[in-house]
Order: sequence, then structure tokens, then C-alpha cells
Amino acid sequence: MYSDGFVDQIGGAKGHKFKSKNFKQLLLNNSQLSMTEQNQMLSHKLKTWKADYQQIDDILVIVIKI
Repeated sequence: MYSDGFVDQIGGAKGHKFKSKNFKQLLLNNSQLSMTEQNQMLSHKLKTWKADYQQIDDILVIVIKI
């Protein structure tokens, strides 16, 4: 479950939104990682994506291990 903050974040080479499709693919590609590693990966991805752009919204990601 997640808010729109991550997917709406402006960044990348062209200053575009991250978008839901990219976020879902990111989660799927890293689903084998531990919860701690997923947290680190998401934090790193957000930091590198937004680079010098300001954060434009609150970001919430909730992960539940089943």
C-alpha cells in the first residue's frame, strides 16, 4: 500500500513524474529482498530519482510480509 507521493515525485533526467507503472515494476523487481533491503532500495531510488528536485508531497509506503 502506498500514497501517491512516490509516484508523483518529479525527477529523472527530464524532470518527469516517477509514475505508478515504474513504481510497481520497482517493487516487483525487488520483492525477493528482505524488508530492510527493500526499505534501503526505495530510499536510494527516491534520492537518486529526485536528485536536485524538491520533494513535492508526503511519501508513505506500507509493506506487509505474508
